[in-house]
Amino acid sequence: MLQQIMTNPGEIIFKEVPIPEITANQVLVKIMNIGLCGSDIHVYHGKHPFTKYPVTQGHEVSGEITKVGTDVAGLCIGQKVTIEPQVYCGHCHPCRHGKYNLCEELKVMGFQTTGTASEYFAVDASKVTPLPQEMSYEEGAMIEPLAVAVHGVKQVGDVSGMNIAVLGAGPIGNLVAQTAKGMGAAKVMITDVSDLRLEKAKECGIDICVNTRNEDFGEAMLKAFGPDKADVIYDCAGNNITMGQAIKYARKGSTIVLVAVFAGMAEIDLAVANDHELDIKSTMMYRHDDYVDAIQLTNDGKVHLKPLISKTFAFQDYLKAYQYIDDNRETTMKVLIRVQEH
Repeated sequence: MLQQIMTNPGEIIFKEVPIPEITANQVLVKIMNIGLCGSDIHVYHGKHPFTKYPVTQGHEVSGEITKVGTDVAGLCIGQKVTIEPQVYCGHCHPCRHGKYNLCEELKVMGFQTTGTASEYFAVDASKVTPLPQEMSYEEGAMIEPLAVAVHGVKQVGDVSGMNIAVLGAGPIGNLVAQTAKGMGAAKVMITDVSDLRLEKAKECGIDICVNTRNEDFGEAMLKAFGPDKADVIYDCAGNNITMGQAIKYARKGSTIVLVAVFAGMAEIDLAVANDHELDIKSTMMYRHDDYVDAIQLTNDGKVHLKPLISKTFAFQDYLKAYQYIDDNRETTMKVLIRVQEH
């Protein structure tokens, strides 16, 4: 089979390797689609702090089971699946308390351990989640980023009936806004400086889409929600400007959730956060229940994934996919790799 290997930043080769054998607790997955995300792009540019080369990428994935280990129950050949890419120790305090997404030894496929970017992938059955047969492989490869959004939204508990503001309308911001709405939020406002991304949010059913290049965030929030403002603000852009806006304009005693990853050290007004008794939360990846909820939201038509797909590339055009993203940074939402025909 063919396996993708990023040998150095910006350099990708394909290697012929044997199709892996599976153990009693594993399944063999024929890989269909792989999504590229911001972290993959950091690896491509040599800017990911926790990834060494060479590395086989691929952590947003869909596929079909072609072999099942002798001790595996509940999975069968021909099933559509996605793979949860966290490799955790099971022994540290977070793992022992069900928070394996915070494992002290956490490795993620495609970054610190071999990813799924090959024609077949052997994986522990415990990391495989079935997809509905009617779900497309393209949507299946986007369940991982949707699970990020689901986990982020759930950091505040039940959002039913709440007014929600989302800063940043990139793929994760869009999915956070859709998830909040899908989980019963009363009204959702999303902001960005890109009209294209805001149009995409509108297409996905987000109530209020505001370009903060033209309109002040504080005024937009008052217009959207009235004097009580938002119950929760999700920062999905992750920079000093957006976090500054969130802290400055949040209702006193309300909650801000940092979903995005800050590129550098933050400079934010903690005195105001303190004075307004703001609850500032953060979120890290996901757990299995987030995958289950993400699949349910998609299957129920409450979250729309297909409008986010900007372009699909053939497996051996992996490098071209990164070049396309670099050349179309402002207009690209989600790029997929089609590993095999389906």
